[in-house]
Formats: sequence, C-alpha cells, structure tokens
Amino acid sequence: MTALFVANRSSVLIDGVAVEGLQSLVYRVVTEREDIRAVGSGERVDVSFGLRSVQGELVIKSANYVLDAHLAGQSSFQVVANLKKDPATDAPRRTLSFDDCYVEGKSFGMDAGGSAVTTYAFSATRIREE
Repeated sequence: MTALFVANRSSVLIDGVAVEGLQSLVYRVVTEREDIRAVGSGERVDVSFGLRSVQGELVIKSANYVLDAHLAGQSSFQVVANLKKDPATDAPRRTLSFDDCYVEGKSFGMDAGGSAVTTYAFSATRIREE
C-alpha cells in the first residue's frame, strides 16, 4: 500500500520550533561499501559495509536565523518532519527524526520575478522513521 503525504499538511521542526517559509526538505542516506574480490576472478564474493551518514537540504524562502546561528556556531540541532495526509482522519502518518545535525553549507538565490531562497545543506548522525 502506498502512503501519499501532502506538503501543506506536514510540518518540519528545528529543535521543536516550526520552520516558516519551508519550500522543500530533501535527504539521502549514504552507506560506504567495499567489494571483496575473489582471488584470480573478476567477480566479488562479498560486500563489506562501513559508515552510514545522512545528508540533507532545507530550502527556505528568504532565510532562517536559527539555521544561520547553527552554521556560525557550528552547533548541533535536531530536525523532525511530521508527514501527514489529512490531520482530520486516521490517514497514514510518518515522523522522520534527524539526530545530531550540523549545517555544512548555505547557498542563496534570488531571481527577478521571485523572492529570495536560501538552501541549507546539513548532515545528521542518523535518521529515525516512526
């Protein structure tokens, strides 16, 4: 069964405070891996897995002073995304918790017909899905 979550019903919190002007949240989980080769063969016989990290981006209209402060202070924070389809029903819900996050980069853009947008790149130690 597919669960369809709706952006305008969902919310994203940074340290428990709602993010205003959020345009998108994107993340990926990356796991280091190394192929173990068979001697005398071009095929792998096993795979060794290593460090798992989470990399994400928050795109926010204008700017977010809380994230700016975390970038300047190199301090950690938590991001919690509450994904919902319809809050009035028992529709599917999912909570994504990004633990021990750090802002790693910031980019800013503004075009002639729109408003300013800031993209914050962050890393997290782990993501928990409930």
